[in-house]
Amino acid sequence: MPHPTQPRHDSEPQATVVQLNHTAVYAHDRQLSAEFIAAILGVEVGAPFGPFLPIDLGNGVTLDYYEKRDEPIQPQHYAFLVPDEQFDAMIARLEAIGVTYYADPGHTDPGRINRLFGGRGAYFDDPGGHNMEIITRPYIRP
Repeated sequence: MPHPTQPRHDSEPQATVVQLNHTAVYAHDRQLSAEFIAAILGVEVGAPFGPFLPIDLGNGVTLDYYEKRDEPIQPQHYAFLVPDEQFDAMIARLEAIGVTYYADPGHTDPGRINRLFGGRGAYFDDPGGHNMEIITRPYIRP
């Protein structure tokens, strides 16, 4: 993509709305963290791309796992809108590997899911300490 002060070429696609394309997810072990979330969500880890290990979420957004071994990592929150028919399988995969899930973001209600906005949801930590969330219905915003 050209610098904002450079002219665009007509052959370059233009976005008609702003969309998140990719984000870096910091991890002490990019392979472990990427394989963990890919296994829970039922998606594949992509081929390394420079220092990144990507996971394509199928909606045009990629999580680019980036390794930071010798620095503290600030935990972030990542929420995934998942198909309702796949939710139970994701919970089963968490249980199978001994990862506790919670009904709330503060992790005070273990082993339970929530039913917000007519859907189902759960929170869990990934190996890097990020607070992950799976939901079957988007949040209703005012």
